[in-house]
Amino acid sequence: MYSPDNAHDRMLQKRPSMAYDPSKPFAPQQEAIKAKILECLGDMPDSIVPLDPVVESVTEHETFTENRISFSVEEDVRAVCLLNIPKNRKGKVPLVIVVQGHGTGMHVSMGRKLYEKDHPEEGERDNGLQAIERGYASLCLEQRGFGERRTEKNGYANEVPGSPRCHTTAMVALILGRTLLGERCWDISRAIDLALTYPEIDGEKIICTGNSGGGTATYYAAVYEPRIKVAMPSSAVCTFRDSIAAMKHCECNYVPNIARFLDMGDMAAAIAPRKLVVINGKDDPIFPKKGVDETCEIIKQIYKDAGVPENFVHKEDNGAHRYYKIPAWEGFEQVTKGEWD
Repeated sequence: MYSPDNAHDRMLQKRPSMAYDPSKPFAPQQEAIKAKILECLGDMPDSIVPLDPVVESVTEHETFTENRISFSVEEDVRAVCLLNIPKNRKGKVPLVIVVQGHGTGMHVSMGRKLYEKDHPEEGERDNGLQAIERGYASLCLEQRGFGERRTEKNGYANEVPGSPRCHTTAMVALILGRTLLGERCWDISRAIDLALTYPEIDGEKIICTGNSGGGTATYYAAVYEPRIKVAMPSSAVCTFRDSIAAMKHCECNYVPNIARFLDMGDMAAAIAPRKLVVINGKDDPIFPKKGVDETCEIIKQIYKDAGVPENFVHKEDNGAHRYYKIPAWEGFEQVTKGEWD
């Protein structure tokens, strides 16, 4: 009876103040939208520190070499990743940056089971292996708040082993003028810096993909990082009204003030004309089809106005909240027209 929901819902029904307007010139809107998203993502580190990479292990597989590498992303913060280089391919290869969502960590990207709750095969979340199957390199990045990069602060004593710990990390970022999503975008950018120190990687052919929280990071990272030439977010791109404002979601999905200015569809103006594949399941309960379809109509208009309607594809499959391997890579083939193979 006394819930504030009605006031919030009324505000969410309003058109955001910087929503994309097809009646206005594209370029000024693109510039303004990107600037506003970067502002909302919060402060970034003051300087770019040396990567200082440490190769912790090298594992030879039949078709690829797996390098486990730790590296500095900012002062006092190191990240860890699995950089997989395919064998028996001549010349430079495309790179797929893979970011997992709310699971147990980057090992899932390689189809590995470390915890009882791991079932990477059920949701086709082994994106790192999918890239290798195509003859591409993959960099499976451990995201802040997940896996080996979880906070060590108190309050998680009774959790299921391997569970994400986004809450404390996200909340502390906020009181420091940052956002966890902004920090994840920064880390993805530094991971690209690391990958480009390897001569096998084609810096003009970089893809980013992930599911759920990984899809959200992919979408925002594509805004932040222009070196991402193809973004493939899965089970993440939807109206705020129908998704993160409609039900309980993890704190790491929320960016202060963003809904006042933009919805997720409008944000695509900061990604175009680069290639974008949005993937969803029609029965996803937390990123519902209605909101996805509405968002994709806006994105479709944006790419039309940018003069590259062929660079956006929306792929939907039967099912709920998961990654969809076949539609994802079919969409990739549509936007790249086979030019990356």
